[in-house]
Amino acid sequence: MEFISGEELVVMLAPVAVYWVYSGMYEALGSSKALDKYRLHSRRDEVTKNMASKKDVVTGVLLQQAIQAAISVAVLKLTGSEQDGGIDVKSPSLSAATASYLDAAARFAVAMVVLDAWQYFMHRLMHSSRYMYRRFHSWHHRVVAPYAFAAQYNHPVDGVLTETLSGAAAFLASGMSPRAAAAFFVFATVKGIDDHCGVLAPWNPLHAVFRHNNTAYHDVHHQLGGGRRNFSQPFFVVWDRLLGTYAGYTVEERHGGGLQVKITKDHV
Repeated sequence: MEFISGEELVVMLAPVAVYWVYSGMYEALGSSKALDKYRLHSRRDEVTKNMASKKDVVTGVLLQQAIQAAISVAVLKLTGSEQDGGIDVKSPSLSAATASYLDAAARFAVAMVVLDAWQYFMHRLMHSSRYMYRRFHSWHHRVVAPYAFAAQYNHPVDGVLTETLSGAAAFLASGMSPRAAAAFFVFATVKGIDDHCGVLAPWNPLHAVFRHNNTAYHDVHHQLGGGRRNFSQPFFVVWDRLLGTYAGYTVEERHGGGLQVKITKDHV
């Protein structure tokens, strides 16, 4: 009897592999100055403004990913074969295949809504509680000028409460299969990296699809005056708008090159 099945291994490792490959692409392009005109912070800002070294960030992210992988396998083991939603590749007819794809899309949408809601309220709690912010969430805000591979830099407790448990809740609520879950977590991982990459490139398809919740939107939250605004992550902004924590912004050219995000007075 194998301890970890192939599907469990994919759910555990696929998001981690994609995290480092995708964020590594941003780092490689950034080192060639190809993205400088789209940067929301200069490369100098990453050195002078951030309070966590890149070595600390890598160590912190790897620790969170190890904890996340262990919890994901535990959840899969506990649910066993009950989670069987997703695409049936052996569907005998076109109509059955269409129904299967629609079912998978519906489960995907449910997972997005659940993940988004959990992360909004937990993220807001982390800022509302002085103890939780100072003890846990302040780690994430040591990175004032965000960059791609710092997306999952959190205190381990914050990482579990905000990200890992939100993923578990999304998986359980949607009833998706392990294969579908692997695809969903990869998608959420890519979106989280984009939110923290500090690059607002016009050709990025995720910025077109999620134009209301993108790199600039989350950059407001990392600014000194925006810490109590724009808690929504990673997909929608509905909770910020409904509960009065939305902050508008403009994107302008920065003196010396690149872009900058400025908070506006409209919070509607």
